[in-house]
Amino acid sequence: MATLRQIRQRIRIARNIQQITRAMKLIAAARLKRAQDRVLAARPYSEKMQTLIGTLALASGQIEHPLLQNREQVRRVGVLLVTADRGLCGSYNTNIIRRCLDFIQQYEPDQIRLLTVGKKGMQFMGRRGYPSVQHFSIPLSGPTIAHAQEIARTAQELFLSEEVDEFYLAYSRFRSALVQIPTVQRLLPVEPAEVEGDHHAHLEFIFEPSADELLRRLLPRYVFNLVFQALLEATASEHGARMTAMSAATDNAGKMISTLTLNLNRARQAAITKEILEVVSGAEALKEGE
Repeated sequence: MATLRQIRQRIRIARNIQQITRAMKLIAAARLKRAQDRVLAARPYSEKMQTLIGTLALASGQIEHPLLQNREQVRRVGVLLVTADRGLCGSYNTNIIRRCLDFIQQYEPDQIRLLTVGKKGMQFMGRRGYPSVQHFSIPLSGPTIAHAQEIARTAQELFLSEEVDEFYLAYSRFRSALVQIPTVQRLLPVEPAEVEGDHHAHLEFIFEPSADELLRRLLPRYVFNLVFQALLEATASEHGARMTAMSAATDNAGKMISTLTLNLNRARQAAITKEILEVVSGAEALKEGE
């Protein structure tokens, strides 16, 4: 049985942990608010861009563009895995890594060209025989346009040089602080989104310049937008998962403090009772000696 000193020491440790996790929760909550605002602000543009690309693809007919080229044989596949640099965010890293592994296991290891954002994914996949051919660092404050441009440019270079025949994004789509959805999305070749509603109504637009020219100009920007949106979603997901994990850790530390305090009171009462019994027993022994 633990002594009073050991129990008090455990209570101090639990209180320190509670203070740390509470502070980390507040920091994650502040970062989540900023990241969530960026995601919500970027989604309408991303959705409109997808609709525009679908409309242009429909209006232009059978346009030929390198970023739209579907290869007859898929020899190599590129994957960008987006994880966190640190832990303490619950199952966030585990879920997206597992989703990525489930996807790439349909290919041989030498068919995969892995790019990573976040040290957790790079380290884990490296131990599993999938080394990262290029790693990108994103600050905790979130991705910038420059980060997305660098990644999108690298993905396009790999695809256009036929180093890979398809390229995918593996990231966590943000739904709420409690829910993050591991997602694998094809980036290249570009798949124009289907246009909802009356297709013929969209064909009545007059494009200047032509639909073909607009599509050629917008396709690289569309690829960049998909990458940027994925990075924003992943950043918000990470902060949401970390806030939830730190909230649970704070609650668990509070429960541990309550349990340890109860054990301390019981141990103190037992020690007091033992001392009283010893005093009473000593007094009785003196009376009998008289």
